Amino acid sequence: MRHREVRELMTRDVVTVPRDAAFKDVVRTLTERQVSAVPVVDPVGRPLGVISERDLLPKSANQGEYFRSLPERESWEQEKAEALRAEELMSAPPVCARPDWTVAEAARLMEAQGVKRLLVVDDADRLVGIVTRGNLLRIFLRKDDEILHEITGDVLDRTLHQSPTNVTVDVTDGRVELHGTVEFKSLISVIERLCRTVDGVISVAEHLGYAIDDTATA
Repeated sequence: MRHREVRELMTRDVVTVPRDAAFKDVVRTLTERQVSAVPVVDPVGRPLGVISERDLLPKSANQGEYFRSLPERESWEQEKAEALRAEELMSAPPVCARPDWTVAEAARLMEAQGVKRLLVVDDADRLVGIVTRGNLLRIFLRKDDEILHEITGDVLDRTLHQSPTNVTVDVTDGRVELHGTVEFKSLISVIERLCRTVDGVISVAEHLGYAIDDTATA
């Protein structure tokens, strides 16, 4: 069973700025290239950090303090408000992934780190792409017949050696339904679990019977 890799979903044409880029140049880059964040890289292309719109907002908020009272700033917000260059604005260190990571691996790291994007780096830690939440969600746009072929061929036939006459599969908008009978009851949970790991599967509903209950205790 082949899982889609980050390299297949990432954006390769990444907009970057150098560490000494001025505040105004960073804003201009975000606006003109219509992106919400930009990596900061060193002269050889290694990422040093990421500047998002959130990193820039304290500067705007700072301009309103003369007119109204605002909640006391966090120390990092005050530093961002006073920052003039990219290296002072960026959030560091950047959260990075490798091109050969699976979508599941990338998604787990995003969730664990609470970030919206991962910088993709090669073996020399040079930036080669960026992958966002939206990129990862594209696996759920896979065609039903592709999912069906993978489940029947990779999961049931080659991995579990189940005959298509015993187990039939229906896929509709990524929702998988399994019908039929297997020899052992323990196989049912295995089949369901493997089907859920197929890229693009949204849900699995099994309606499988069994010939032998090999889960019963003596």
